Amino acid sequence: MRIPFPQLATHLKQGLPPVVMLCGDEPYQLGEAASQVRQAARALGFAEREILEVDGHFDWSLLTVAAQSLSLFSSLKLIELRLASGKIGREGGEAVRRYCAQPRPENRLLILAPNLEYQELHAKWIQVVEHAGVLLQVKPLEGQRLVEWIGQRLRERGLKPGPEVAAMLAERVEGNLLAAAQEVEKLVLIHGAGPLTAEQLGRAISDSSRYDLFDVPDAALAGDRARMHRILDGLAAEGTAEPLVLWVLAREVRLLTRAAFAARSGPRALEAFLSAERVWQNRQGPMKSALRRLPPARLRALLGHCARADRQIKGLEPGEAWLTLAVIGDTLAGGEGALPPS
Repeated sequence: MRIPFPQLATHLKQGLPPVVMLCGDEPYQLGEAASQVRQAARALGFAEREILEVDGHFDWSLLTVAAQSLSLFSSLKLIELRLASGKIGREGGEAVRRYCAQPRPENRLLILAPNLEYQELHAKWIQVVEHAGVLLQVKPLEGQRLVEWIGQRLRERGLKPGPEVAAMLAERVEGNLLAAAQEVEKLVLIHGAGPLTAEQLGRAISDSSRYDLFDVPDAALAGDRARMHRILDGLAAEGTAEPLVLWVLAREVRLLTRAAFAARSGPRALEAFLSAERVWQNRQGPMKSALRRLPPARLRALLGHCARADRQIKGLEPGEAWLTLAVIGDTLAGGEGALPPS
């Protein structure tokens, strides 16, 4: 069975299926869905959780071993299968199909596949998973759906948003639900429950933190390396989630890369691109300055560092993600960082 995210909570109240698979490219909803499944498992007595991290060298016999081995602490066990890549291959597909053919009643299987390729959704092993349990695919929220999600989140936390509040927050976070959720939590702490106007939202955002996540790319574009590092250090000290910092930096790198491509056709083409991307007038000057100091080769290297930071955050590559994020920000601001010279 395939269900949408909003139906998951209701579905879990009816019982926890033998197999639950979560996939899609919206990490916040994926995380929330996984938390709901784990909570439902604990409520039903599945006290032990065994995690299997699947990479290119994974031994698929471990899934069979996990299913057959007795729990040391509980008679019921949740097996969590985390897929790192977009495909699991023939051997992986066969292993999952064997498990789903005869799921053991003392186990539940949770498959997490955030990077699953679209073609894989039509593979035979996916059909077996759907027959044995449920598959949930999360998708990014855009436009009015994002505005409605933020409005609901605000109301759930005791706030009563005015007509433009949810739309203002949606424009600020640009589809990043983790950023939206953190903004809502900050509003609860600063403003408290009750009515919230657009004017109050604006004041709360500007006063909410000494270190603002969105100031990182602004300082980098302005070429202010010292300020960029101060903000980044402050965000790290405040415990800001690494994926959020990567998101604002990677978004800027991608935008600059596309802008550099447009600029190859001349100043008018660049102006048209910036207008189409709704880049505010006060940011167009700093962005043009950044384009002059960041040739295409350096932007490509920055994209590579963004991918590296992502792998480090996910534990797929050794190294300190905050250091890689600092290199990205420093290079955007005009530093040499650890990148090759242009």
